[in-house]
Amino acid sequence: MNFIETRGNDKVKPCEVTFSEAILNPSASFGGLYVPKELPKLEEDFLKKHLKSNYKELAFDILKAFEIDISDEQINEALALYDKFDNPSNPCPVVKVKDDLFVHEQYHGPTRAFKDMALQPFGSILSSIAKNKDEKYLILAATSGDTGPAALNTFKNKQNIKIACMYPDGGTSDVQRLQMVCEDGQNQKVIGIKGNFDDAQTALKNLLSSESFKQELENDGIKLSAANSVNFGRIIFQIIYHFHSYLELLRQEEIEYKQKIYLVVPSGNFGNVLGGYYAKKMGLPIEKLLVASNENNILTEWINTGVYDISNKELILTKSPAMDILKSSNIERVMYDLYGAKRTKELFDNLNENSKFELTKEETKMLQDEFLAINSDDKYGAKIIKQFLDQGYLMDPHTATCLKAYENLREKDLKTVIYSTAEWTKFSPTVLNALKQDNKTYADKEALEEISTKYNASLPQSIKKLFSSKIIHDSVIDKQNIEKEIVKFIRE
Repeated sequence: MNFIETRGNDKVKPCEVTFSEAILNPSASFGGLYVPKELPKLEEDFLKKHLKSNYKELAFDILKAFEIDISDEQINEALALYDKFDNPSNPCPVVKVKDDLFVHEQYHGPTRAFKDMALQPFGSILSSIAKNKDEKYLILAATSGDTGPAALNTFKNKQNIKIACMYPDGGTSDVQRLQMVCEDGQNQKVIGIKGNFDDAQTALKNLLSSESFKQELENDGIKLSAANSVNFGRIIFQIIYHFHSYLELLRQEEIEYKQKIYLVVPSGNFGNVLGGYYAKKMGLPIEKLLVASNENNILTEWINTGVYDISNKELILTKSPAMDILKSSNIERVMYDLYGAKRTKELFDNLNENSKFELTKEETKMLQDEFLAINSDDKYGAKIIKQFLDQGYLMDPHTATCLKAYENLREKDLKTVIYSTAEWTKFSPTVLNALKQDNKTYADKEALEEISTKYNASLPQSIKKLFSSKIIHDSVIDKQNIEKEIVKFIRE
């Protein structure tokens, strides 16, 4: 299967590329993204075949259905990284919390967040391709807190790879920051920037499309790629776990074949939701995708009104920081699928020039046929965290935003899966505030210890050891100095 471009072709880049080419060089014409030329159909027979499969067997068959130009050996080597999860055969369990509500726990990997689900195997495949081609790559990552640790973990000390990760200084939890700045791989550079995630992501996209920067790397024999969800190598693995959700409900005898369900996803950059959208297009019986935003409610506004306007918005730092995003990359892939390349380019040109765009009424209806959206604030999140722990279930502040969608957006009485994208341990001060119903400032270590002791919550060894780890990366720079800092890194 080949991949094509969301904004059309500039007559310089190839009109179509293979999967390996798309992940090695993820920047498409006119600053666009790569998408599959077509999606495979995986319907009832496929689900029946995999009712008793483990996660790796399911993932293998979905990847093969895309006809990617990656060998079976490389795929199996990548999927073997799920052995690093708490339960390799079921790395993301689906847990029943109410009669019609289930939590898909995506945080049982090495860095305790859902980014491990895609980045662990993706990193293996990209590294394997680079090694086989005998090419050296610089991998760029911009993070709002979870992509960074997962990318650093998967690419650590990989042959032919260097990785530079940018995070917003002060815009992540302490645990997320420590997971990055304490990484001791020989091929890693972690850079704090004076700005927010949108600044980091914009810098990443600018570098990916910068011919002068690429030439600078070429002078050192290095090519450029990215670990963010602008790279379809991330997205393809984010399709798989939505099929897993449905199969888990079948296994638990909560639904029957062809019975539709709702998926609720907390979202900032729209990659996780996009995976669900593709799964639905491929045949998974999903009624609608429910999108949960925090106070940075740009996605809610876009879906509900058809207007995407960041011209007068300031990013709000919330207690669910991984969703503190205004420039959402993966809405582009949905827009391409709904409206085509010409219209997508027109809309994104408007966004780049005027910081906004507006869909027509017909386009907005097409969007709303697939998605519903709602946003909540930190006060609501705190209430939900306490409410669910009182009932015996501990969740993080991102997961808590999903309950607003569950309570308000469902149009039918259907079973619903919400996606828990991070473990509570990554946001323990916020969780402790919610449980104690106070506004005190707690250190992460203090909050972790109190919650694990008082509420009998498991504390992974990987989180415990962070607080005695040595800080390796202490760079915090102005965003205009990012390129200079990265060039310096690759020449060290």
